[in-house]
Amino acid sequence: MIGLISATAAGAAARDRLAAAWPDRTRVYEGPAGEAVRAAFAECDRLVCFLATGATVRLLAPLLGDKATDPGVVCVDEGGRFAVSLVGGHGGGANELAYEVAALLGAEPVVTTATDAVGLAGLDTLGLPAEGAVAAVSRALLDGEPVALEAESAWPLPPVPFAEQGAYTVRLTDQAVQPGPREVLLRPPSLVVGVGASRGAPVEEVLGLIEEALREAGLSVRSVAELATVDAKSEEPGIVAAAERLGVPLVTYPADELAAVSVPNPSDAPLAAVGTPSVAEAAALRTGGELLVPKRKSAASPAMATCAVVRRPGRGRLAVVGLGPGARDLLTPRAAAELRRASVLVGLDQYVDQIRDLIRPGTRVLESGLGAEEERARTAVAEARKGHAVALIGSGDAGVYAMASPALAEASDDIDVVGVPGVTAALAAGAVLGAPLGHDHVSISLSDLHTPWEVIERRVRAAAEADIVVTFYNPRSRGRDWQLPKALAVLSDHREPGTPVGVVRNASRPDESARLTTLAGLDPATVDMMTVVTVGNTATRNIAGRMVTPRGYRWQHAPEGAR
Repeated sequence: MIGLISATAAGAAARDRLAAAWPDRTRVYEGPAGEAVRAAFAECDRLVCFLATGATVRLLAPLLGDKATDPGVVCVDEGGRFAVSLVGGHGGGANELAYEVAALLGAEPVVTTATDAVGLAGLDTLGLPAEGAVAAVSRALLDGEPVALEAESAWPLPPVPFAEQGAYTVRLTDQAVQPGPREVLLRPPSLVVGVGASRGAPVEEVLGLIEEALREAGLSVRSVAELATVDAKSEEPGIVAAAERLGVPLVTYPADELAAVSVPNPSDAPLAAVGTPSVAEAAALRTGGELLVPKRKSAASPAMATCAVVRRPGRGRLAVVGLGPGARDLLTPRAAAELRRASVLVGLDQYVDQIRDLIRPGTRVLESGLGAEEERARTAVAEARKGHAVALIGSGDAGVYAMASPALAEASDDIDVVGVPGVTAALAAGAVLGAPLGHDHVSISLSDLHTPWEVIERRVRAAAEADIVVTFYNPRSRGRDWQLPKALAVLSDHREPGTPVGVVRNASRPDESARLTTLAGLDPATVDMMTVVTVGNTATRNIAGRMVTPRGYRWQHAPEGAR
């Protein structure tokens, strides 16, 4: 929860914009600023103070305790020009919040932690619990000293400029070891603990059994990702409380699913009680992985709890990211965040150039020239299967004539896939032209490199007959100069010569150009591959130099004054 505090009318206006944008994440604190800050500090995970930094510092000073537990605080100035990460930049999440607030308010984010200032991912911001010499190893990275990564299993880490060898080390491990003086331990969420319990089993017995099993196996409790059990035990108080105390989710499965899992130690007792010969082992193994601790019982007499521990493999992560039409302010905050998170970036060289300044140190960039879309897709999936965090980029929306479809055709369920939408060329061009897409519309690519012309022509004819607004992608190139005239001729069979047509080249980019013409007046020779052509339907009009398609057909028949 994010607490919002303001002291002036201007601050309240900006505060209310955040509250409206994030209704489920924010809580507004009214009243005197001092009382509001104290209440929010005690009740919220993070704070946004629309106050002077000096006043905010004085109000916060007596409340501060420890950077590991204090909420992150962002301060926004009266003019809404800057969102300053004031307290808890990493541990409290203030740096991330400053970027979010700035994006929403149109402000400039200000972060002063050293790693963020130079674009490095902080070791305590990688999404994993970190132990050991975090400050010393971070200092080494900032100073350019070699820091080695020792990963006992693949895990999709954000980019960090690791070396093969170094005097400093970051070790990715779920083993219960202590860090050395120049070492940071990162704890991946790699352990799944399966739990079974008799009715009324006390939480102390369940939790004690889990902790003992982990300790004897030499495993860190900080790498426990979840507790797992059978559906019938989803509300068993001892199991539910154990998950809460460990701070992990409780995952449950139907008995018939667990009964189908092959286990080394089946038993008749759980079969009779809940319908499966195994609860602890089967629930732990349900997600796959290596059984590290076979089923064991608690030491109580009679034993009321069982557990088993599995190490699940790290899953690579593939983010398919749409960069938008080219303008930086049309790159979404979510897309920018994925670019910062990726340790491997795959894309067309000219698209990589657009966002090269956003790439963090340590990111491996795999770029290639025009064509080879399938090769780039295969490369991205292969890198994700190695356990990396991969971003595969495309222009506009990656799912529209771009990289999402070839990538997902290659990907199986052994990696996690995230889609990040982007502003398409059709939408960017439509905004320049006016409102040509106000009613039903369709996008059709005129490139016959991947689709036979007969199929393309059939689609154009169907759109023409259905009176749908059409946006043509890839309308004309040096080697394909006859497809656009043919498509326009098909549309002309069903639409008047004066039908508005919008032509936009390099939408949203510095050399953007746009013109409004007609179906009869469009010269195909003025169109190239950087152009988007939008042809209106029978209701589309040129109004004050803007291309407008009404939301309904009644409008074209309405009296002039009612339009």
